[in-house]
Amino acid sequence: MASLPLATAEACDANAGLILNGDLRALQPIFHIYGGRQIFAGPVVTLKIFEDNVLLREFLEEKGHDRVLVVDAGGSMRCAVLGGNLAQLAQNNGWAGIVINGCIRDVDEINGCDVGVRALNSHPIKSNKKGVGEKHVPVTFAGTRICDGEWLYADSDGILLSTSELTV
Repeated sequence: MASLPLATAEACDANAGLILNGDLRALQPIFHIYGGRQIFAGPVVTLKIFEDNVLLREFLEEKGHDRVLVVDAGGSMRCAVLGGNLAQLAQNNGWAGIVINGCIRDVDEINGCDVGVRALNSHPIKSNKKGVGEKHVPVTFAGTRICDGEWLYADSDGILLSTSELTV
């Protein structure tokens, strides 16, 4: 994992060339900050789902190895795809963080877990359980394309994606 804390603003200032050539991108500031880990970073694993969290659970049941799970949940505001039980699973299995283009629930439980979570909002209704989705595929949301193996850096200033691990 990248040496923490790596401030996103400092990373941008130190890597202007990477921003210009597109190797360092900032996600649009549309996410709320949840979870007990406010600053997190790690290699990205991607998942594309819609109102169904079976594949999300499957990922979080694996050892995280300080990776960041990036979930394109289609921006749905009709249900939550992550709750307190899955956040606890992420913490127990060593995930650094989860970024969701969608909603979460059990906010107080998630805030008590040592994992970083970014999501569009909270919603009390749980998701479907059909197992539909795609793992390890490029996803596009918050103004950028995100691929497996890229590096994600998150803090209170925002979320950065880099084609390689950053040093400042």
